[in-house]
Amino acid sequence: MRIENDQLKSFIQDAGVIDQNQLEEAFLEAQAKKVRLGELLLEKKLINDEQLRKLYAYILGIPFFDLKKEIVSHDILQIVPEPIAKKYKVVAFGKDGHTLKVAMLNPEDIQTIDFIRKKTGLKIITCLTTEESIESVLRQYSKSLKAEFGDIISKNSEEISGNDSKEDLEKIAQGLPIIRIVDTLIKHAILQSASDIHIEPDEKELRVRYRIDGILHEAMVLPRQVADGIIARIKVLSSLKLDEHRVPQDGRFKIEKEGKKMSFRVSILPIFDGEKIVMRLLDESSKGMTLEAMGLVGRDLEIIHREIKRPNGMILVTGPTGSGKTTTLYTIMDILNIPGVNISTVEDPVEYRMPRINQTQIYPKVGLTFANGLRALLRQDPDIIMVGEIRDNETMGMAINAAMTGHLVLSTLHTNSAAGTLPRLLDMGAEPFLVASTANVIIAQRLVRKLCPDCKKEYKMGEKELKNFYENYDMDAILKIVLKNKDLEKSLKSKSKWEDIKLFKPQGCDQCHGGYRGRLGIFEVLEIDEDIKKMISQKATSDELEKKAREKGMNTMVEDGFIKAVQGITSFEEILRVTKE
Repeated sequence: MRIENDQLKSFIQDAGVIDQNQLEEAFLEAQAKKVRLGELLLEKKLINDEQLRKLYAYILGIPFFDLKKEIVSHDILQIVPEPIAKKYKVVAFGKDGHTLKVAMLNPEDIQTIDFIRKKTGLKIITCLTTEESIESVLRQYSKSLKAEFGDIISKNSEEISGNDSKEDLEKIAQGLPIIRIVDTLIKHAILQSASDIHIEPDEKELRVRYRIDGILHEAMVLPRQVADGIIARIKVLSSLKLDEHRVPQDGRFKIEKEGKKMSFRVSILPIFDGEKIVMRLLDESSKGMTLEAMGLVGRDLEIIHREIKRPNGMILVTGPTGSGKTTTLYTIMDILNIPGVNISTVEDPVEYRMPRINQTQIYPKVGLTFANGLRALLRQDPDIIMVGEIRDNETMGMAINAAMTGHLVLSTLHTNSAAGTLPRLLDMGAEPFLVASTANVIIAQRLVRKLCPDCKKEYKMGEKELKNFYENYDMDAILKIVLKNKDLEKSLKSKSKWEDIKLFKPQGCDQCHGGYRGRLGIFEVLEIDEDIKKMISQKATSDELEKKAREKGMNTMVEDGFIKAVQGITSFEEILRVTKE
């Protein structure tokens, strides 16, 4: 859109949405760099996309519409064909007689407006909206999963069933009905931001479940006769043996769908009623995460940024399976991934491909274990080493030696808390003085679901609910931590009891799953300073180490979770779900 920088500047001044000094500084920078002022303000987070587009709409003299919560009728939506809507970011959302309202990101795109006018024969009223609004309406083009499957299965049920011979399976797998079923399953998993697809055969039916934000949701129940075809199709995509039904098989495949590059990790396991498939979805087109976006803030974030810049030592991330440990390590590697360093990894499996990083997949059948991979890797002149997991004494010993000999080692371990990691290493046979001299920082984490911003409901805690939390946690001690938090100090100044604090709980709407949308981490970050090193050398227990770390300002995962709940990011119930042991 042709809006000059000085024109936008004067309108922002009138609206008073940005501090005058910051605006002047950004304006001069935009002029010097010859970039658009609006884009620079977004980059500097001085204004959000919605505020900027409202200003654009005001300057251009056209209406602005927020369509994030709008449900557009199917008939109106179809007036602009889906490929056009996706390509040019334009959607129809209202019709009155011979007038059609369309929302766009660029209302000066005369060519697209003319095309829609000629195609429909209607008068077009253009409106400005946000990228998020357009994406929300584009998702409405898809039929519901049940409706789409109903169409496919009712038309093709005879063609789908077949017997077990390899030729028949191959024929079914390449047949149009099965291809459509598998494509639809994948499409809806991507639309719903699922992390895994579970396909489970029973005696009389085939159950499909999606894992969304860490929780399994039933997506569809299909007739049993489609099971063989679906399994065969996924085996074809993953280059697995079609006629092998007795042993587990693992494979991978990639597709481009809904404008995303997706990689699928496939695991097939024989069960009593056939073969169960679990597909892990990995979005290869997503931009790298940041530690802040993952939920790290304040003191914890400062410690991690300081420790990852050290040339040697160990950074350990701990937590159960599915707590986001690998994502944290990949995010740290992304920060460290500059042309001047050699980063090498030994993983099982390689989750994401990263440019400039040498990633090795372990393969125990041929003797390529974590320990052997790490031993070979040390001869490859690495600066930074990532070991997917410390599983045994040998791997642990080599990781410690690598950290001592001038390498920065990143790895994961299965323990419940940050302080519990140090005694665990000693139990595995590590010498206390070696652990004390090599460990830099230990991060323990869990993933909690975020409350949906569109429907979260405000409330205050009642006596009964509070009693339940007092039975599980030291709520008085947690309240002191919450009240001391810098981000909450002002808003909670006059509050001294849990009953006075404004909280939020899930409600549920069209935009979310049971009141939650997306996830972030809750963390405890244990920095290994001189006092902690001395205690490790003296074989201190995890309780003693945690007590000392808390005296020095460490918040536990539970405390970090409660702070995020009071900020309205997650709920108390969610903290209870992921931290109870």
